[in-house]
Amino acid sequence: MSETADEHAPDGKPLRRGWTTGACATAATKSALSALLGGGFLDPASITLPGGRQPGFALAHEVSGDGFAEAGIIKDAGDDPDVTHGALIIARVTHGIAGNGVTFHAGPGVGTVTKPGLPLAVGEPAINPVPRSMMSAVVHELATAHGVAPDFAVTISVRDGERLAEKTWNGRLGILGGLSILGTTGIVIPYSCSAWIHSIHRGIDVARAIGLDHIVGSTGDLSEKAAQARLGLPMEAYLDMGDFVGGMLKYLKAHPVAKVTIAGGFAKLVKLAQGALDLHSARSTVELEGLAALLIELGADAALVARVPHANTANEVLTMAGALPLANAVAQRAKAQALKILGGDSIAVTILIVDRSGRIVGEA
Repeated sequence: MSETADEHAPDGKPLRRGWTTGACATAATKSALSALLGGGFLDPASITLPGGRQPGFALAHEVSGDGFAEAGIIKDAGDDPDVTHGALIIARVTHGIAGNGVTFHAGPGVGTVTKPGLPLAVGEPAINPVPRSMMSAVVHELATAHGVAPDFAVTISVRDGERLAEKTWNGRLGILGGLSILGTTGIVIPYSCSAWIHSIHRGIDVARAIGLDHIVGSTGDLSEKAAQARLGLPMEAYLDMGDFVGGMLKYLKAHPVAKVTIAGGFAKLVKLAQGALDLHSARSTVELEGLAALLIELGADAALVARVPHANTANEVLTMAGALPLANAVAQRAKAQALKILGGDSIAVTILIVDRSGRIVGEA
């Protein structure tokens, strides 16, 4: 199931919210444990989310046998372009060791943590703390209702999860073998990009934990490759920041490193220079008048300045500027905005502006 969100698409239609992998895994765990304890599979399986909502999840898979039961739920991410939308999340529950309580295990398609810095120890299955808490709660609930100790082993799998994980940050974060089971509220808000921002934060955590003091946030593949060629840092230093420069910098303010480099295309970093923290085209725009004013400061002639408001793109303005150091000037202003977000100069900031051929054309 899903529900209509308060958010709306550009055409005005309401967007549907969806459910996290953690919520699906929790509902599957509850249904499987019910079957293991003799109560039959729950379909739908209703759970209570951290915020109090009580959605019900229809089963897409159920199997039971000697000493085990497993249930599966197809994840509905609503209208969010989530890589795990449509994935089958399976929970297999067996009796555990007496006195051990609830234990969690990675089945096929769920990754294992191999690097420090994440909220899970190295060697643990990539099932995040909130989903673990939610699953533990339903295990305790059913165990109490049946008068048994809550000593059960819960194994979470995601059908085709290893392939889907190739489209995520998991490899860089040291999560190998599949996806992570995520979620803090249980709800996926369309286009909130919470998973992406979560990955930026975890990337910073991993880099800090392995002792790196220089982090690079890039808006895309071209800018990342240009930064790699220039800096030669370990792979863990590079974050696919995308449009979320504000999310990265705010997290760095609270979890600092010695140096951060921001690498991106000209138009993206013009937006940062003009004060935008989200660089997506739907959420911020280039102010051509600001570029015109900057060209005046650089000594551009009146004819050039008069053409700028009629340009189609920021990159067209960069081409029009010719030999004038427009990209460097934008980089300087982007650096000033980054330092403002970081709250001072305790973190050294470098800006690299990369053109569409992958060449660094401006820096500060």
